Amino acid sequence: MNLNGNVVKLKIIIGEDDQVYQRPLYEAIVFAAKKYKLSGATVVKGIMNYGAGSLNQSIKVFALSHDLPVVIEMIDHRERLTDFAAIVSRLMDKAGAGGIITMEEVEVLYYIQGES
Repeated sequence: MNLNGNVVKLKIIIGEDDQVYQRPLYEAIVFAAKKYKLSGATVVKGIMNYGAGSLNQSIKVFALSHDLPVVIEMIDHRERLTDFAAIVSRLMDKAGAGGIITMEEVEVLYYIQGES
């Protein structure tokens, strides 16, 4: 796959405890991305967060929770990621998960498959 020049990055932020079809939501999203043949996906676990659901909480807004944030990022062509974002939205709805999906333009400077 050629990812030179201007492409977009899809970023999905969900909770690590979110589940869909008896598996972690982040795992279901990555497997769906692989099935959809996107260029790749990276999952990163955060250590702390707050968001729309915590704005009405007490002073412990910044307390560490057991449901830590998970960030999933993918870079591909806009049309492909726009279509895939709709799939992710349906998975999040099915899971009853809160979160956010964003898309931003990026410029790929280097992209090559390793030998391993």
